[in-house]
Amino acid sequence: MSTEELTTATPALDPSFDNVWDELQWRGLVHVSTDPEALRAVLGGEPITYYCGFDPTAPSLHLGNLVQLLTLRRIQLAGHRPLGLVGGSTGLIGDPRPTAERTLNTPETVADWVRRLQSQVERFLSFDGDNAARMVNNLDWTAPLSAIDFLREIGKHYRVGTMLKKDAVAARLNSDAGISYTEFSYQILQGMDYLELYRNYGCVLQTGGSDQWGNLTSGTDLIHRVEGVSVHAIGTPLITNSDGTKFGKSEGNAIWLDPSMCSPYRMYQFWLGTTDADVIDRLKVFTFLTRDEIADYEKLVESEPFRRAAQKRLASEVCATVHGAEATAAVIAASEALFGQGDLHSLDAATLRSAIDELPHVERDGAVTVVDALVETGLVASKSDARRAIDQGGVSVDGERVSDAEALVNGTLPGGVSIVRRGKKTLAGVVFH
Repeated sequence: MSTEELTTATPALDPSFDNVWDELQWRGLVHVSTDPEALRAVLGGEPITYYCGFDPTAPSLHLGNLVQLLTLRRIQLAGHRPLGLVGGSTGLIGDPRPTAERTLNTPETVADWVRRLQSQVERFLSFDGDNAARMVNNLDWTAPLSAIDFLREIGKHYRVGTMLKKDAVAARLNSDAGISYTEFSYQILQGMDYLELYRNYGCVLQTGGSDQWGNLTSGTDLIHRVEGVSVHAIGTPLITNSDGTKFGKSEGNAIWLDPSMCSPYRMYQFWLGTTDADVIDRLKVFTFLTRDEIADYEKLVESEPFRRAAQKRLASEVCATVHGAEATAAVIAASEALFGQGDLHSLDAATLRSAIDELPHVERDGAVTVVDALVETGLVASKSDARRAIDQGGVSVDGERVSDAEALVNGTLPGGVSIVRRGKKTLAGVVFH
């Protein structure tokens, strides 16, 4: 295992920037914002309170949310005070999707997801020192509010014509599904969140994805009308791949931050697969590497792309940030051992099994011949192809080359599994019960 893959950057700002605003811009994290000059002055001045909200519409956050979590951390490292909001009330409604109404989850489900998301957000922030983070839940100020009070105190400040122009609302109005009053009201609730946080904590900045810009400005506009002050918002770009495809999807599945929903091994492999065209931008957004370090990797991408040094560093950095150094070391060891650069027998059973889940694999109740294992896992098309591959010396089981076609595969690796390899890079797994 290389030293480079085990080395991860300590969360810190790049000292080559005088102002965190400049670093956010260099990293490509500012797609849209309120007054840039005012924001630069605010972020370069005395500590402010700022927030980002996360709605519990699933039991875990995902890579899109990771952009916001790391942005929160960067601003905290500049000395400012973060509020991590998990929306116990807005999660009961959900912001409008482009095409159809959300399925409303039960209050019990949402409450459970609130707890899960709170624990995830907490891992990315510091709760010590003068700028310690705080966690808040908008259900605390929404639940006691009656419908009449909500309409009188908040609703009267909104103009329907303006609300209809918001991108998310306009898209739904022009769709066959239309939009319900429930989802239409989401922007009012999010605006009220900002107002409450301004009143109770002096919060003057909200960050979020650029697709949430209408909701972010709902809050800035409300505070300006009610309190007569100007507050700020930053919309980060939606991350897409260089080919225009949606980022954060792997074979149609989201890359979740919860290890039970997306294993550390799978997350590591996802980042390892980043294209050369995308890897430098990903290093800027998802790691704490300095611009000098990233410039060095950019040179390596150009001069030695076959080494995939930038991808390996990206994968280890993000995996360690999300899952910790120990889990990252385990998945690096598994990744290397699977491809002949380490001892498969030394791997821990959980990491090995998560790796097999990402490979073609079959489950068996008892031992199976190498020939049958090759065929059943799809590494060869027929038994004759399997025997030919064995005769040519191109087959190994659990790291050992096989010469006998009738040799048995019987789960000698930790956890009662086996790895069958054909050639250097074609792998499959056999799981025994």
